[in-house]
Amino acid sequence: MGSNIKKVSIIIPAYNEEKTIQKILKKVLDVELPLEKEIIVVNDGSTDKTKEIVEEFKKNHPNGNIKLLNKKNGGKGSALKVGIKHSTGDIIIIQDADLEYDPNDYPKLIKPILEGKAKVVYGSRLRKIGNKFSHLSFLIGGLGITLITNLLYFTFLTDEPTCYKVFHKELKDILINAEGNKFDWEPEVTAKILRRGYKIYEVPISYYPRTLKEGKKIRWRDGVDAILTLLKWRFKKF
Repeated sequence: MGSNIKKVSIIIPAYNEEKTIQKILKKVLDVELPLEKEIIVVNDGSTDKTKEIVEEFKKNHPNGNIKLLNKKNGGKGSALKVGIKHSTGDIIIIQDADLEYDPNDYPKLIKPILEGKAKVVYGSRLRKIGNKFSHLSFLIGGLGITLITNLLYFTFLTDEPTCYKVFHKELKDILINAEGNKFDWEPEVTAKILRRGYKIYEVPISYYPRTLKEGKKIRWRDGVDAILTLLKWRFKKF
């Protein structure tokens, strides 16, 4: 283990996730790691009971090192930037507030960083056999975004749009200063990391997709924005 790596910050952006936020917090709290955990929930202007549920969970788990940050609604990227800015961990994990991604994958996600093999790790849904997707269009869209990423940035990723993106703290400036405030934050960060010369290490992860009816928020327009973002940051100075 890297001798200077002692804490991991898990950033959870949440917008109207009252149905799942308590369950995901319990999963994050229960996963065993060789590091201190800091859990930061960023309530992105929810209009349901997300805020109250997190406050109650915090009260019932006083030793959980859980922070709740509240802000006006601005999109996933804006919430992540607030959460990362307030993080104090040596490793940063992005965790959605739904139940599509399993915190039990954390040990394998942080392992390459602990072993000094990487500064950035993405959890690939496509590297694990048996994973399902909520709809064929989401699978095709994700493959398309990944292909364009590989062509533009000369890399070999299998799943660029994955939620599970893990970073060493030395990349915080890229994460916090990104222009994107919605889902476009993710391809922008990917582009800038690759342009800085970092290699993105991938590990297989489990995936339990939810449907649009169940609350999935990403739409086809977000896929178009992702492609435009990848094109924009291929040449733009930063």
